[in-house]
Amino acid sequence: MGFEQLAELKKQLAAARAEAAPAAKPVAKPGAKPARKPSPPRRAAPAHKHQAHQADARPAAEAKPAADARPVDPVVKSIGRLQKRFPNVFPKNPAPKLPLKVGIFEDLAVHAKDLSLSETELRDAIKTWCRGSRYWKCLVEGAARVDLTGAEAGKVTAQEAAGAQRLQAHRAGRGAAKAASAAATSTDAQVAADATDATAQAASAAQADVLTQPTQPEQTISADAPAAESATPPAAPAASAEA
Repeated sequence: MGFEQLAELKKQLAAARAEAAPAAKPVAKPGAKPARKPSPPRRAAPAHKHQAHQADARPAAEAKPAADARPVDPVVKSIGRLQKRFPNVFPKNPAPKLPLKVGIFEDLAVHAKDLSLSETELRDAIKTWCRGSRYWKCLVEGAARVDLTGAEAGKVTAQEAAGAQRLQAHRAGRGAAKAASAAATSTDAQVAADATDATAQAASAAQADVLTQPTQPEQTISADAPAAESATPPAAPAASAEA
């Protein structure tokens, strides 16, 4: 047998041996843990569901501040603008108020555009400002009235001071009558309280109206004097609290 035949035979034997031998497998080390199978990737949530959840949560968050907000009286807003523009003439509580110049509405009407207030809003603000014990207490005989610059523009007369005292007495009587009507069930007590309240409101409205009327040379009545008994006082604007 030649060398070529021997070489060919070796190749055939090697091929047969390779086919008969089992496939080689990796031998695991003793004590080693079996490898874990990789977990399948998680699916991402659809984008439209995430956006819908955010849309549902947003109105609830926005609705809470709206529920807590309370409406503000427009007259209070108007007075706030006057206090910001003329702090020395319209001081904030608890500072005492000052007697205003007779006809001060004419001076304020010039600044209506800058204050972003109409003449009606200015008139209501002055009426409300001049109503209440905080303003009546400043109406002392001889006290100086002030204009928008804080300069003296007249004085409070004895008649005006007396009118302010009567208005305070009306308010005190109204409080006493209401307290009595709350303690008793008598109908007469409630009627007396309503009558006292109406009298005080009418007198206060008439007092403030003089400040909002144009100043005339022949005018002798003061800004804070009580209205004449024969005159019918105009209706006072509603106000939630004393300015």
